[in-house]
Amino acid sequence: ASGCFFASTVSTVENLLKTQMQIDNISKRQFKSSLHCAKTLVHHHGPLVLYTGHGVNTVREAAFMSSYFFVYEGLRQIIMHSFQLTTTTTHPELAIPIAGGMSGAFAWFFSFPLDCVRAGVQGQTLDSHSPPKKSAVRIFRDLIQQKGIRGLYSGVAPSIVRAFLVSGSRFSAYK
Repeated sequence: ASGCFFASTVSTVENLLKTQMQIDNISKRQFKSSLHCAKTLVHHHGPLVLYTGHGVNTVREAAFMSSYFFVYEGLRQIIMHSFQLTTTTTHPELAIPIAGGMSGAFAWFFSFPLDCVRAGVQGQTLDSHSPPKKSAVRIFRDLIQQKGIRGLYSGVAPSIVRAFLVSGSRFSAYK
């Protein structure tokens, strides 16, 4: 649990800056760099602005990490058993990238709706002159109402492909 909180403490800031920079790139073009974006946001809104969306991001991290490692361990054991791989066979390491890739893909699919909500929270205009910010619950409801369940998975395919490749190589490098 503490790993999720630490990870979300870092990733909330990273995701906020990334989201604000992406939106700025197609509209105002006021930020020159990520550091400039962070300084500008803190100057106008105070340091807590960097943790906009921290609640939903922490839940997303917890959902991702718990499913990621749970599925990895289970799949690795199933693959090892199914192919009767042991430490004495020639290629037991094949179970690692396959289980890693599949666990990454599953974890992203499982946590992706929360990532869409997080992006909605963090992508809102942060100007004090704009309407009040929507909560994560409100953004979730709006997505369901406007786009249905599919709205919670908008853009999931490239994320799953990336997660499979990254996670498969990550577990292989670690093990």
